[in-house]
Amino acid sequence: MKLLLIALPDSVHTARWISQISDLGWDIHLFPSKDLGLIHPDMAGVKAYVPLYGKRGCSRTVRISGISIFNDFLSKGISSAVSKLEGYRQSQVNRLLRVIRKVRPDVIHCLELQQAGYLALEAKKLHAGKFPPLIVTNWGSDIYLFGRLAEHEPKIRALLAASDYYSCECRRDVCLAKAYGFNGTVLPVFPNAGGFDLEQVKRLRQPGPVSARRLIMLKGYQHWAGRALVGLRALERCAEALTGYEVVIYGASSEVALAAELFSTSTGIATKIIPPNSPHEEIMRHHGAARFSIGLSISDGISTSLLEALVMGSLPIQSWTACADEWIEDGVTGLLVPPEDPDVIEQAIRRALADDALVEGAASCNFKLAEDKLAQSSLKQKTVELYQTVLNDLERSDSPLSS
Repeated sequence: MKLLLIALPDSVHTARWISQISDLGWDIHLFPSKDLGLIHPDMAGVKAYVPLYGKRGCSRTVRISGISIFNDFLSKGISSAVSKLEGYRQSQVNRLLRVIRKVRPDVIHCLELQQAGYLALEAKKLHAGKFPPLIVTNWGSDIYLFGRLAEHEPKIRALLAASDYYSCECRRDVCLAKAYGFNGTVLPVFPNAGGFDLEQVKRLRQPGPVSARRLIMLKGYQHWAGRALVGLRALERCAEALTGYEVVIYGASSEVALAAELFSTSTGIATKIIPPNSPHEEIMRHHGAARFSIGLSISDGISTSLLEALVMGSLPIQSWTACADEWIEDGVTGLLVPPEDPDVIEQAIRRALADDALVEGAASCNFKLAEDKLAQSSLKQKTVELYQTVLNDLERSDSPLSS
């Protein structure tokens, strides 16, 4: 199969998705939905069409069509500057059309809607002849949040109307896609970021009871969706109960790192910032040493950090604006909270600190769930079956009996 993916080339989620199919002998091509100047170091088994790329090493199995700039900072800077030039968008669409004509893919798959999907939609409008079957995959807030914004709603409706297949990681988003006019084939619902090596998970988890752990994980995103500062505020209100604990923050923005330092100064509670670009194993190891993990955002799909906490035995405290309720039972295997209410989050933290039975029971139930639904081999098979569904439809449509 010739597969053309339109996706963010520097995204670990793109790399993880491709890793599930890179050993199948398929001819996989990657067109950047946004010119970032970098290719993720975990990327493998793909031909990437990037105008410029930095020096950061990636697998020799990545074939690159583009100009090498032997400096990451310079490559990112030039790519960013070029993307702001007048006429850039049309140039990007034209480049995509040239790749489609050259590769002649059997299937085009957009990983994410606002960058990849909109780009594919523009290309489809200008494409001469029959456009390949189009799969769109919803990432995170693509529909749940952006579908409520006046600028994006008509674009989402147009994209879904032009798409043949739709995939997502939340049942919630299947209903939303249909509400926004999707009439094609809905593919099976499962996490976009791939599964977990459960034997590695066992090795990384801190031995002993979860209730004996004295570490708290906090997702450090503070932006249009992330609400890490609300989590820090809730922790500060629990300061007297946090003696002996350390708060570890990953993915921290500069303002969250600053707030964490002030938090430690005012409370005496130790904080640690996991450096950017740390190995994924490092974050997993910390989840595996945590009593509970906090993730707050005003919108998300199934948060990857929630699944990481779940498999590593850390009690998830997760905002209910993600589809966490499809994975955990509130008050039994995790705690669901509003993303911007420090009062409610404080009460959830206090419960997680005090209730040993809750954290132990949740860890046991959640690992059984991981064995059933999150094993790497299982999700790899689901990914292959997703594409096989599309290929089977293609074969039937090309059959003489279908004409």
